[in-house]
Amino acid sequence: MGSGKTTTGDLLAKKLGYNFIDTDVVIEKLVGSSIKQIFEKEGEEEFRKIETEVLKSIGERYSLVVATGGGIVLKPENWGILHQGIVVWLNPQNNILLKRLKSEILKRPLLDKINYQENISNLIIEREPFYQEADLRIIINNESPEEVAEIVLGKLPSILTNPEDSNALQTTAK
Repeated sequence: MGSGKTTTGDLLAKKLGYNFIDTDVVIEKLVGSSIKQIFEKEGEEEFRKIETEVLKSIGERYSLVVATGGGIVLKPENWGILHQGIVVWLNPQNNILLKRLKSEILKRPLLDKINYQENISNLIIEREPFYQEADLRIIINNESPEEVAEIVLGKLPSILTNPEDSNALQTTAK
């Protein structure tokens, strides 16, 4: 949430000559409601079921860069699909994340407008052990999405040639 997945993912897809898919956009089109409305009407559990079905469908395709919702990592069955490709964790520093999300509080179903900083911290604490399963972690400071896409692109060869070392591959965008 707020990491720049959609913007960076789209740029990376173009650089690779791949198509780009954002699972949240697919879900919204499929259901005909915003993510926030789905959470409000159906609840998080139902949203996660839809999210998994969308991921399964996307997982049948090739040559894609996919931006997923940050909570997709919570369901173990999703990891089998995610690891069919290379999983990149875009990890902005907390101050950057808070700044990015402050203007989007009302759009984000898991953020309370009064306690959004605490909500973000709790989500990070809950999800970080799952994010550690990513093949590549990019720590983001103040880089543009274009710069982050270039960093990811530059790291892909090392992941492809040394997949057994990929979980340990971490880089700080500079």
